Amino acid sequence: MAGPGGSSVPSPAPPPPKILLAKPGLVTGGAPAGKFGRNSGGDEEAASLRSRVLPSLNLLSDSWDFHIDRFLPFLTENTDFTVVGVIGPPGAGKSTIMNELYGFDGASPGTLPPFAVQSEDTRAMAKHCTTGIEPRVSAERLILLDTQPVFSPSILAEMMKPDGSSTIPVLGGEPLFAELAHELMAIQLGVLLLSICHIVLVVSEGVHESSVWHLMAAVDMLKHGIPDPSSHVSSQFQSTNLVFENDKVLGGEEYMAAPIFVHTKLQDQEMNPCNVLKVGEALSRHCSSSSFMRVKGSKAANLPRGEDIKSESTLANLFLIPLKNKDDSSGSPYESYVSALWKLRDQVLSMSGPSFSRTVSERDWLRNSAKIWELVKNSPVIAEYCRMLQTVGIFRR
Repeated sequence: MAGPGGSSVPSPAPPPPKILLAKPGLVTGGAPAGKFGRNSGGDEEAASLRSRVLPSLNLLSDSWDFHIDRFLPFLTENTDFTVVGVIGPPGAGKSTIMNELYGFDGASPGTLPPFAVQSEDTRAMAKHCTTGIEPRVSAERLILLDTQPVFSPSILAEMMKPDGSSTIPVLGGEPLFAELAHELMAIQLGVLLLSICHIVLVVSEGVHESSVWHLMAAVDMLKHGIPDPSSHVSSQFQSTNLVFENDKVLGGEEYMAAPIFVHTKLQDQEMNPCNVLKVGEALSRHCSSSSFMRVKGSKAANLPRGEDIKSESTLANLFLIPLKNKDDSSGSPYESYVSALWKLRDQVLSMSGPSFSRTVSERDWLRNSAKIWELVKNSPVIAEYCRMLQTVGIFRR
């Protein structure tokens, strides 16, 4: 960050930025070694231990409120940072991918992953590991936002009252049927991530899963009047009566984070160039009329053996990641699990995604993100969409 102009006295060197580690009380020393793709089978035991030693840092809590106090001390006045969020269904590998982006080295004894991953017990009980938004900061000043799963039966079960209504006030305290509230929570989460992140990983399990594509299409349609965390003056944020005109906040600018569509746990036959080409073309058609096609930094997929997708339109980023145990298959002609994750991490670290409208520090980004969340929860566009779903009978009251 540039210092004040015209000063003849050199300013003292700023303190080194804090890095949010995931192993308090377990290992002394600095940050993880940053070796990539070496997670061991001890992650599941570490996840259960992690829940007993790590404080909750959730930006979004289980009551759907935004909290910044616990995470703010880990941020600085640095302006050179990148915010990466993730969205997807349970068990698709969101937290695992975010651990890799962090640079977590699971081979180091006694370390815990920054983000909890599903254990066998958790998977068997159909439970989720992440609630709301769980943040971490990497050595490269990546602000990583792991999120609760969308389309999650366990989240729906937890938020449903005996009469079928929701325990979570999704739209300004208006009572809603739990299934409708659950649907709107996924949309609000997507709108928030596309508003406050530079890059959003849209994760699906399997090559044929497109439900998250449809969710992001709805998010793109409903993200109106939501600016980035730098484009509003504080007086507008502090106002309890936000002014909208033609579904846009006055003075705001449309902003859209760059999405990367990631399909995980693919079998060998699903990684062949012909199938990958079909997935890329399907994604291109699905996104042809969306804002995703116009986001700076969009480009073609990571095809096996350096193949390329030829299309008349610009493809959204697409990454395909095989099953983890495919690394042991030395005769496989396709890309390995570790190699695919390496490429995804390299893409995120080198990606020139969209910039916020003005330069903002890490701490100001967090403070303004809380205000962006209030805009999302009070969006008249999302509220009208909710009423439409009720009117047509998709969700009962």
